[in-house]
Amino acid sequence: MSLDSTHRGIPASAAPPDAHADRLKFNGDNSFHRELRRRVDAEFKRSGTRQRDSAQMYLKTAIILGVFALAYVALVFLAGTWWQGLLLGLVLGIAMAAIGFNIMHDGGHQAYSERRWVNRLMALALDLVGGSSYIWQWKHARFHHTWVNVAGHDSDIDLGVLGRLSPQQPRRPWHRWQHLYLWPLYGVTAIRWHLYGDFRDMATGTVGERPFDRPKGWDLAGFVLGKLVFFTLAFGLPLFFHAFGTVLLFYALVSAVAGVLLALVFQMAHVVEEAAFPLPDESGRQMETPWAIHQLQTTVDFARGNRVLGWLIGGLNFQVEHHLFPRISHVHYPLVARVVEDTCREFGVTYREHRTFGAGIASHYRLLRRLGKSAAASVPALAPA
Repeated sequence: MSLDSTHRGIPASAAPPDAHADRLKFNGDNSFHRELRRRVDAEFKRSGTRQRDSAQMYLKTAIILGVFALAYVALVFLAGTWWQGLLLGLVLGIAMAAIGFNIMHDGGHQAYSERRWVNRLMALALDLVGGSSYIWQWKHARFHHTWVNVAGHDSDIDLGVLGRLSPQQPRRPWHRWQHLYLWPLYGVTAIRWHLYGDFRDMATGTVGERPFDRPKGWDLAGFVLGKLVFFTLAFGLPLFFHAFGTVLLFYALVSAVAGVLLALVFQMAHVVEEAAFPLPDESGRQMETPWAIHQLQTTVDFARGNRVLGWLIGGLNFQVEHHLFPRISHVHYPLVARVVEDTCREFGVTYREHRTFGAGIASHYRLLRRLGKSAAASVPALAPA
């Protein structure tokens, strides 16, 4: 079955507010997306499985929050040696990342529950570990999920002058070594959110290059309260029992572990050789493909058979499925993947995947190296079909 370019529009779940009239629109025949949704819905109905409010997800939430609480208490109140602190710091950093990958991520995408207040509560888990669920909703759920890998619109690929993650971004001389220096800098990802990024976004009213509506009322109260709770847990309470240098050292350790994990999972899904970096048309207002096809061109699965990894990172090794169906709980992505892959094959649409975690890491490394070379040596804007 072929795809033509006759229909325009962005799925309502992916579109930003109408106040942002400069948003890019998508072209093309949406028959693939409609059929894919029909088949996925039919599969859930056939199996008698609910797309949200999964008992498996509630149990998983209890386990992750329990590990986080126990690791925090043990690190602050019980650790008596440096090696105990190091081990507990690693566990706490992994638990922080797991909260983001699993609990917050499903809640933020309204994939956790049919009840809005439950989704909101789970999304606030990001505020507990130092981020802002409000700003994340703009940065990730709206800007990134709608315009994946479109420079100037997808703020998740914007590292400023530090790195070049898209062939459309300007190249700086130091980018020649980005395939080496970005790896340790990924560890600063969470620290930047905690101490600078969210406050900078609030002050400027922009996320990357995109304007957003600053929080008001309860949203603003949630932002302020979340920061107070996090800084109390990260610095206030530990300083009653430990020296400032010790608190700072272990804060950096825990945050670096979480930051590396968060950054790598994103990069392996979108900043790899197989992913496309599409350009709008000459008007700068229109993409040439339908929204669902754009998601498939710009997103790559990895290590789908690794159940342990999938459990820890909230099924985000199934990134294709997540981008096509962000409101389905991640515990169901293996089921969704079978339908997506079969439908892609029938429609002649390329389904991109790295078989292993290592293959994704290697592809990301190679792309960073290519993007760091001269502009003439950059990757093409659109990956092969």
